[in-house]
Amino acid sequence: MNEIMDVWRTEKIILLCFLLKGVFCRHLSITLPEKIEALSGSCVIIKCTFDFDKEFDNYLNENDATGLWLKDGTNDVTHQVFNSRDPKPNHFNGKITGKLHEKDCTTVFYNVSSKHNGTYYFRFKSGDLRYTYKQNFSTINVIESPPKPRVQLSVEQKEVQGQEEVLEGSSVSLRCSAETLCSSPPPTLTWSSSPRIPLSESSRLQELISDLNFTATHREHGVTFTCTITYQLQDKNKTEQDSITLHVQYSPKNTAVSVIPSSSVLEGSSVTLICSSDANPAVNYTWSRESEGQLKQLQTGDTLTFNRTDPTHRGWYHCTAQNQHGSQNSSVMLDIQYFPQISTSSSCSRTDVTVCFCEADGNPSPELEWRLSGRPVTNTSNTFISEERLSSTVLRSSITLHQSLTHTSILQCVSRNTRGTDEKLFDLVLTPLQRTGCHQVTIPLLIILVLYAMTVGLGLYKMRQLSAKLKAQNEAVETYASLQLSAPVSEYETLNIKREKHV
Repeated sequence: MNEIMDVWRTEKIILLCFLLKGVFCRHLSITLPEKIEALSGSCVIIKCTFDFDKEFDNYLNENDATGLWLKDGTNDVTHQVFNSRDPKPNHFNGKITGKLHEKDCTTVFYNVSSKHNGTYYFRFKSGDLRYTYKQNFSTINVIESPPKPRVQLSVEQKEVQGQEEVLEGSSVSLRCSAETLCSSPPPTLTWSSSPRIPLSESSRLQELISDLNFTATHREHGVTFTCTITYQLQDKNKTEQDSITLHVQYSPKNTAVSVIPSSSVLEGSSVTLICSSDANPAVNYTWSRESEGQLKQLQTGDTLTFNRTDPTHRGWYHCTAQNQHGSQNSSVMLDIQYFPQISTSSSCSRTDVTVCFCEADGNPSPELEWRLSGRPVTNTSNTFISEERLSSTVLRSSITLHQSLTHTSILQCVSRNTRGTDEKLFDLVLTPLQRTGCHQVTIPLLIILVLYAMTVGLGLYKMRQLSAKLKAQNEAVETYASLQLSAPVSEYETLNIKREKHV
């Protein structure tokens, strides 16, 4: 019966507004959002204000003003889901946070579920003043996940697309913004990235903002920055996120050369040098080698391979990595190892003592040992050993021996390193010419001496033969002359003489 009377009073007021030339009707208005999203398990706020002519303000009594919400219809009995002064068991849990006597009907509903989906109409009652606003209403849409935040990239305070690349050293700002829904406690924004970067946060009405500001370096290239909004609900947390991957352009860094199998290899084996570098965009590789104090370019590409190494490949190799933003070098020493080899020039000589030298080339640098009749020789009163390193791979050793050790002994030079050994024998037995020394020197010297002696002897022999021949010829001439002087005059010569006289 009371409800019927209320309707009658309301209709009476509305009729009165028409009788009063529409003064009240023109000011009978309500402001509320057309659509509202609410997160399931959270709360929802309907921001609401209403108005009518001031001459009816006296009807608004703080102690009597009542706000009601009708759902999916305007019947204040069958569609009523909320009453600020008389809640029912089937009503929604909530309260009017605004002050009705000040015409603020803002309302919050708690524990939102799918039941809250629908359209909502506001009705107020205060004394004899009662009215349902049918012209304007709010539609609540309940969602299971919060609205997704948005991450925006700015470079040098200019907004750019997420896939655009950033130059190293640029000032970068990442802004995460998210629409906020009713929640207690309020939602939060968090960043996940590596490395960690200090952030600044701010909030606006119905919007949450978090900024990351930093200077871009190569360490941020390829890093994914994720912004997550979190709602802490009673039963569980609900989250949503947005991500952006930063692309930073930078010059080559961490350029390095690796060697397979290793930088020290045995002569004859295969070796591959590999150059790597961290850069964006990708680099071009150039190989070069030190030669006579200068760099000699070899080839391009990230690998350099020698299928069969030899000692000439030993040396420093340089890799240059270069892109449009700069270049960087890395070097490696390629060490070609080989077993020792004793030089054929190793020999002995003799004056008052016997002096022998032995020269060996090997990598790693070899050691030299002298042995006399199979036994190692050290510095004593009868022997003196000295060494001289001619290069990083060549060692020369000399030994001085007293004459008493050179009669019947065999001298041996032994060279060794981690890759192998080599040895050479020297014959110290005295020769008839009293020249002791190594076998390699005695034979050539004897041959030369013999040839020289034969040449000289042959020359003397020929000179003697020539002298004897000349002497014999001279003696024959003298004999003939003496015979001519002592011979008698012939008859022919006598007749000639007489004929000359007669004439």
